[in-house]
Amino acid sequence: MAKEIRDLTPKYTVPGIEREAAGRLIGLLRMRLHALNDLHLTLKHVHWNVVGPHFIAVHQMIDPQVDRVRDMADDVAERLAALGGVAQGTPGALVSERSWDDYAIGRPDALAHLAALDLVYTGLIEDVRTSIKEAGQVDPATEDLLIEQLRDLEQFQWFVRAHLENASGTLATDTARFEEEAAAKGARLEQSGHPVPRAGAAAGRGHAAR
Repeated sequence: MAKEIRDLTPKYTVPGIEREAAGRLIGLLRMRLHALNDLHLTLKHVHWNVVGPHFIAVHQMIDPQVDRVRDMADDVAERLAALGGVAQGTPGALVSERSWDDYAIGRPDALAHLAALDLVYTGLIEDVRTSIKEAGQVDPATEDLLIEQLRDLEQFQWFVRAHLENASGTLATDTARFEEEAAAKGARLEQSGHPVPRAGAAAGRGHAAR
């Protein structure tokens, strides 16, 4: 069923932007906020449920990503509000408006989670790039915000993919289309005796389609 398209045109907005254009930006940022809130919860789910010999490395890698994603959501919400919109951060709004399903993986080995998470990041990054193009036609400030977040999201995917790549540069997830399929490929990589990364490696700076 197609989701209802609501008029998000604000009663006022920032100087230099037409109200109708601000409404389009608000709709765009509303979905970015949902995606980031969803990613934050998905990352915590991985953090809580990862098991196996890679546990400590993945456990320590994920939490800085969680912290940065929460900061991203806060920045998007504040920009959305500055444009005159409502930063709707409730779970009900997320579930009713999102275009993707819940993360599908429960409590497998670490590389299975990371393989599924690689697909989550791919969907999210693709959507952010589309949003950057749309925002750039209206508002360079919103475009700049999204570009900054894109760099961090791509770095986080790089951290994830470093666990899934072999010496020839091939990703275990290179042909996977669904999270369950990717997780199965990651599990096979785990079972093959993939080297365990150093604990805390690639932790970052403290910091699906989605």
